[in-house]
Amino acid sequence: MATYIIIREDNNVLKLSFGEPAQNDQIVKDAVERLNEMKASGELAGGGIIKLNGPASLPVAIAIAHGLAHVFAAIAAFDPKLNKYVVAISHDPAYKVGDLVD
Repeated sequence: MATYIIIREDNNVLKLSFGEPAQNDQIVKDAVERLNEMKASGELAGGGIIKLNGPASLPVAIAIAHGLAHVFAAIAAFDPKLNKYVVAISHDPAYKVGDLVD
């Protein structure tokens, strides 16, 4: 089993979770490998906004954001305190960094 799990929940949400216990050096590798598998299969063909929901260490979050920023116009992360997604990266004028989206 992988140390990090990424599942496409619906058209624009990725559900993130930790798998087998490991240190960040291995977790980052597994997260990037999973993203590459999803891209190769067409599951992450890219497009508009992609939303991330679930726990991630800082190194894992950076690696995931980097990988997704190459194929999606905007990336937002769920903030449970706001109960909304916060746009963190945008190359799309429809979304500005800091925008809240459902």
